[in-house]
Amino acid sequence: MPDFIRLLPDSVANQIAAGEVIQRPASAVKELLENAIDAGSNQIKLILKDAGRTLIQVIDSGTGMSMTDARMCFERHATSKIKEANDLFAIRTLGFRGEALASIAAVAQVELKTRKEFDEIGTCIQIEGSRFKSQEEVSTPKGTSISAKNLFFNIPARRNFLKSDAVEFRHILEEFQRVALVHHEIELSLYHNDKPVFQLMKENLRQRIVHIFGNTMNEKLLPVELQTEISMIYGFIGKPETARKTRGEQYFFANGRFIKHPYLHHAVEQAFEELIPDSAIPSYFLFIEVDPSSIDVNIHPTKTEVNFQHGQVLYASMRSAVKHALGMFSLTPTIDFEAEQSFDFNMPANYLPKPPSITVNPDYNPFLHGKEAVPRPSTIQPNRSQWEKAFEVIQPSENSIDQTFHSDNQVFASQQMLHQEETPEQSSSSVKPIQVQNRFILVNVKSGLMILDQQKAHERILFERLLNQSSQQKTAQSNLFPPRIQLSAIDSEILNELQDEFIQLGFEINDLGKGAYVINSYPSDMPVDKIEEFIDGLLEDYKKNRTEFGGDSTARIAMTLARNLAIKAGRVLQVEEMQSIIDELFGCQIPDTAPDGSRILRILPVSEIEKLIK
Repeated sequence: MPDFIRLLPDSVANQIAAGEVIQRPASAVKELLENAIDAGSNQIKLILKDAGRTLIQVIDSGTGMSMTDARMCFERHATSKIKEANDLFAIRTLGFRGEALASIAAVAQVELKTRKEFDEIGTCIQIEGSRFKSQEEVSTPKGTSISAKNLFFNIPARRNFLKSDAVEFRHILEEFQRVALVHHEIELSLYHNDKPVFQLMKENLRQRIVHIFGNTMNEKLLPVELQTEISMIYGFIGKPETARKTRGEQYFFANGRFIKHPYLHHAVEQAFEELIPDSAIPSYFLFIEVDPSSIDVNIHPTKTEVNFQHGQVLYASMRSAVKHALGMFSLTPTIDFEAEQSFDFNMPANYLPKPPSITVNPDYNPFLHGKEAVPRPSTIQPNRSQWEKAFEVIQPSENSIDQTFHSDNQVFASQQMLHQEETPEQSSSSVKPIQVQNRFILVNVKSGLMILDQQKAHERILFERLLNQSSQQKTAQSNLFPPRIQLSAIDSEILNELQDEFIQLGFEINDLGKGAYVINSYPSDMPVDKIEEFIDGLLEDYKKNRTEFGGDSTARIAMTLARNLAIKAGRVLQVEEMQSIIDELFGCQIPDTAPDGSRILRILPVSEIEKLIK
């Protein structure tokens, strides 16, 4: 029988490795940036075209490579950072496996230009799909410039599975921001389709966070610092009011490497306990320094998941560090049982307080006027006449209603009205709806009792109203002083992508540059103080899905807008408001289903009600 097992060609093996390392353009950007940092660069420029599909170019001012190193760097498992197996347990660099360039060269057209500082001439190498094309001497600046063109040009299936340019560019922005945060001592710039996106100079960590996420972040940061025998924790956390419902600004860095660690994330959440809602997630930018031998970064191909040797101790240290930062800035309630703050005065030196003095006229009668106000003691007589009137009980008339009793039993009286038998002279519309637990609306109908969810009903009303306005292109309201918002780079990309949908719903948003926007017009139903909250919620919802809005983007935005503007459970409604909701709901095309597909109402038949009370 013939043999079945055989070695794969290098080109196929490299493509398999590329599938593990290079999953999308952002993966190639991450690997190239890490290599540039490990080369000792103080200036790095990232140039993109079509979100990395057409071009990914990284130019650095690092040490560069010799002619032999430039050729060897494209071989699999070729690295300058590991010499023996023990080095795997004391890693201090970023790109150490030696698979990145080989994997990129397997799925792209790569051109490498590099020169060492004291060399007169540099080297240029061209490789396409793991096939070596050429190597020649060129004149090039000190450092390295590597270009990856037409990513996945030889794997059409992988290229077809890439998302839109907007989605892929957001993934690249995430990788760029992670590198920029941890290496704030390096000048970093990002250009996309010949337009500058980031131009970051050398700065401290706080300045780097502000320049990436907007100027408004500066007022929301609290410093964190804690040093123990096994770790050093430092960085910044966001104030409790900056917590959001979805993930976004949560960053852990271990020994200069971005990591994802649910265990430590739980420690931060525990420190924020009772300061933020249960569904909110705090913002943080926290750095952890530990002994490299006590951390394993080699458990995942992307090296974002790590294991700590002293995980439980690090958990307690992280929770303590965050709690201490919150307490230092008086963000947690404190009670001092030893001192009364209201009597804490700063008295001048040698000051002797004088006790107050009062004079009392015992003969003064406030019920007399003029000269009779101060009668002689001999004329003062106690007035005991008609004292019984002070204790008389006012009996209500037969037609009067005790207001207190009426207030306490209003629901009971309304329920009696609901259970009254309808007559031809009395229609069901004359029975007023009632509210239960400030959440549900009860309505008497011919077949029994209808129960409405007030929030879902209002969402349906607003949703269809917004879609009708979108189709009819109605005018929106404007403000004499239009509100402004400040967004991060990723949020700005999402907002720019959804501009057409915002316009259809009545928004007019102008880009002022550097993440600043002005809202010139907005839907007539929206209060001006809810605009920023709505846009922020929409962007967070978009990022939570991690993909484009499926189907009609306008409908998804209208759904989010309706959810933000709808009356919430817990709000007390007047009878007129409840009746208005009922009338408008049954004027909708789909009155029984909320925009998210859940049920709005249910009717309890009389027979079922009878069973409940047996």
